[in-house]
Amino acid sequence: MKTSVIAVGKMKDRAQRALYDEYAGRLSPTPALFELTQDGRDSEARQILKLLDADAFVVVLDERGKPLTSLEFASTLQNAMNAGKSHLQVVIGGADGLTDDVRQRANLLLAFGKLTWPHMLARIMLLEQVYRAKQILAGHPYHREG
Repeated sequence: MKTSVIAVGKMKDRAQRALYDEYAGRLSPTPALFELTQDGRDSEARQILKLLDADAFVVVLDERGKPLTSLEFASTLQNAMNAGKSHLQVVIGGADGLTDDVRQRANLLLAFGKLTWPHMLARIMLLEQVYRAKQILAGHPYHREG
């Protein structure tokens, strides 16, 4: 499953970028990264919606989203692939959050728990979870099973 990350803001911190690149390099094909201009929610929403493929499985990170275990996330991706989805697009909004239009386009609203995470760290965590899900689906042992 091809992966794209659509995120508001530019990743400037070298250490964070190195971690992001490490996980991006573990995924094949390497995820496309679209870093959008921070222009306010409405402008950001227009930019995001233009980038979303009509046939992609869209995951939007949102505080109102559903918290999933890694196994549940892997199962969700498997179900999307079984339904013919070959492109995963993940959206991470800016500091002001996302508009209802973007949330409504999502196939899955996903939350990383009830804590608030910096947007740049959320990118890294997201790629790590996509990598973990692909490893689970490939049959690699998952240490939390059982």
